[in-house]
Amino acid sequence: MLKQSLQQKLAQKLSPQQIKLMRLIQLPTIELEQKVKEELEENPAIEEVTEHTDASETEDYDTGEEQRIEAQEINIDEYLSDDETPRYRLVANNTSSDQEEKSIPVAMGVSSIEILEKQLVLRDLDSHQYQIGLFLIGCVNDNGYIRRELSAIVDDLAFTQNIISSEQEVLQVLKVIQDFEPSGIGARNLQECLQIQLSEKSTNESIGLAREIVSNHFNALSKKHYDKLRSSLSVPEDLLKKSLKEISRLNPKPGAFGSSKVVQHIIPDFRISIVDGQLDLTMNTGMIPELRVNSSFKELLQGYKESNNSENKEQKEAVLFVKQKLDSAKWFIDAIRQRHHTLMLTMTSIMNFQQDYLLTGDERMLKPMILKDIADRIGMDVSTVSRVANSKYLDTPYGTFLIKYFFSESMKNDQGEDVSTKEIKMILDEVVQQEDKIKPLTDARLVDLLKEKGYSIARRTVAKYREQLGIPVARLRKEI
Repeated sequence: MLKQSLQQKLAQKLSPQQIKLMRLIQLPTIELEQKVKEELEENPAIEEVTEHTDASETEDYDTGEEQRIEAQEINIDEYLSDDETPRYRLVANNTSSDQEEKSIPVAMGVSSIEILEKQLVLRDLDSHQYQIGLFLIGCVNDNGYIRRELSAIVDDLAFTQNIISSEQEVLQVLKVIQDFEPSGIGARNLQECLQIQLSEKSTNESIGLAREIVSNHFNALSKKHYDKLRSSLSVPEDLLKKSLKEISRLNPKPGAFGSSKVVQHIIPDFRISIVDGQLDLTMNTGMIPELRVNSSFKELLQGYKESNNSENKEQKEAVLFVKQKLDSAKWFIDAIRQRHHTLMLTMTSIMNFQQDYLLTGDERMLKPMILKDIADRIGMDVSTVSRVANSKYLDTPYGTFLIKYFFSESMKNDQGEDVSTKEIKMILDEVVQQEDKIKPLTDARLVDLLKEKGYSIARRTVAKYREQLGIPVARLRKEI
């Protein structure tokens, strides 16, 4: 049965301006430079202030009496009298004139595909084989492997390139590519990659044994079952060590010699230096210029006010256009200023929170810190702090770090003190580095050692931290 009811609901929504501001806060310096450039191109009400700008142009206009256009509800004086021409520069004013400016160039990488194609041209191949070779080179992944089945490649050649071939023909051309530099390129798996590299080495006793291990005992090698290898091969331990050392020198990722992408170096958004024992924070504003509202737009409104012609429809439309552009210009300039203020406020709080580490560089001095800690200090929402820390970097005397690096959970040691999980990971890494590689420490043993150092954590937590540090299990760390 249908019935009507009345409900009262309270909802909170972000305005479009607030959403745009949040996006500006999230942008790193490089992307913000592009955003400012786009805004200068799209909105004629914004202009860049240059060194030759006349000082009189930046002065406020005479307000006069208020004149309102009732049809459009536009108050012209709001745009004539408001001091929307800000006397601030987006370039941080906390740098001295003699401070050294450092810029990092963008390096263009050479495509690995181009290198392989140049080698393919030098081989004695007919047109049919050359086209197959080009297709195979396109199948090489970033690590230098061709992971696709030959039958699938034959089908793709027929359907996409209109090249009729057989698996035998494709395999023949693949062997040619596997003879290219770097050695091991075009292999279909790790075992074949190592076999190709070993086949190009001069034969001796240790190389011959290494070929035997890779070809016939690869499973035991990958699992580091050295006792099983020694008993199966019946060779002296010294010779086995030499062979394993030769295998360890091989390149498991031969495709890492080139890149098809542009290498973009990290440009830090903030810089912390130590001056007279005190931390000094500066913000990198890059090439962002000083912005102001275009004075000619204000003159248009002034001319309309003086004409006092509210019956001209075309003129009203022009005034409405000017109003919209002025609104957008004023908001964008204020948003840039608010972004800088928010970023500096947040980063200053992070710097003060981690002052002990930033003064010493000792990772043990990193305090447990979560987003809420900084949000409570600066009186902002956690999401705002998250946006500030997103994709932004900090240059310190000890290296350049992602700002999120300074955030970590806390755990209690045996004395009841809160310690950062980064400190525990660092100690765990030191323990593994100092272990006896012949008998590496198991996760259970690592738990006991950490407990002796005052950190009582569970075995599953140790395993999680070990994986985050990229440390393999004990069996895979074993050496002979």
